[in-house]
Amino acid sequence: MFRRLLLAAAIAAVPSLAPSLAEAQTKELKLFNWSNYMPPDLLKRFEAETGIKVTLDSYDSNESMLAKLQAGGSGYDIVVPTGPTLKNMVRDGMLLRIDAPKLANFKNVGPAFDKPDFDPERAYSVPYMWGTTGIAYDTAVTGGKVEDSWKVLFDPPASLVGKIGMLNAPGEAWNATAHYLGIDRCSEKPEDAQRIYDALAKQKASVAIYSSNATADRVVAGEVSMQQMWNGAYRRAKARKATLEWIYPKEGLDSWSDNFAVPKGAPNLENAKTFLNWMMDPKNIAEASNFLGYNNAIPASAPLLSEALRNEPAINTPAAALALLRPVSTCPAGSLDLRDKVWTRLRR
Repeated sequence: MFRRLLLAAAIAAVPSLAPSLAEAQTKELKLFNWSNYMPPDLLKRFEAETGIKVTLDSYDSNESMLAKLQAGGSGYDIVVPTGPTLKNMVRDGMLLRIDAPKLANFKNVGPAFDKPDFDPERAYSVPYMWGTTGIAYDTAVTGGKVEDSWKVLFDPPASLVGKIGMLNAPGEAWNATAHYLGIDRCSEKPEDAQRIYDALAKQKASVAIYSSNATADRVVAGEVSMQQMWNGAYRRAKARKATLEWIYPKEGLDSWSDNFAVPKGAPNLENAKTFLNWMMDPKNIAEASNFLGYNNAIPASAPLLSEALRNEPAINTPAAALALLRPVSTCPAGSLDLRDKVWTRLRR
């Protein structure tokens, strides 16, 4: 009898433990995102609405994100890779399956983004922002408009020598140079890699900085007068400095999409799913777009976007420039190896 009483008491105690365990699991989310790529007030509202506390760390390139995860990472619940990088992460077993179409708000995702080639079933990802990588410059320095060509970035006029900013990302530098030279971005030919290196090495004397952080702040402050940059960063800079202009290079430019994904080993999978579903709500993603200056994958958010964002040609590509957009794709290992070698040699 005494033993039965003890057992009953133990069983009765179990439910009292369950809420505390569940509560502990709903309070944390560790987000690893590009720098300046998530509105702080939006995260605060997520915390207030869900009770989940968010910790945010940042990186400046897909490569640096991968390097940290491959070195052991630090228990991140969500990362934000670009499409080709995400595809490679799936191939390498670095991501957890989340079956995004089963999330309630996935119904809001537009048809251009619900079955991307890098994750056709959206088994591993949820769309975030999309945009282009082009060139911004200060007309007050150049004395007016310049040629719509990568040539002004790689063979700049005297007014821009020593005043150019380049993104600190091997893929962005390689792709821009490939567009300029008319080379296949996924080339595996050593002679193409040599041509790309030669162009970047020649340009180097005109480059003030290689950095993917604070590009908008840099052009606004006048630290550089021409910057290879993402169009959303340009939009934020243009709002603060009216003399800035955007180039759609005639040789073509990258278009890309960034995506939320859950890395293998994430300690808070259900919290991550809660966040992903929350971010597919039109109100929430519109707030992110208005802050960041990028388009998103949720068509129902369009009426909630600011008029300035809707009317910005650098964000909503004019019909005449649509043919210049080149979606980024997953390149073979041989091409990626050449890219890394060119970048390592350049940055010595």
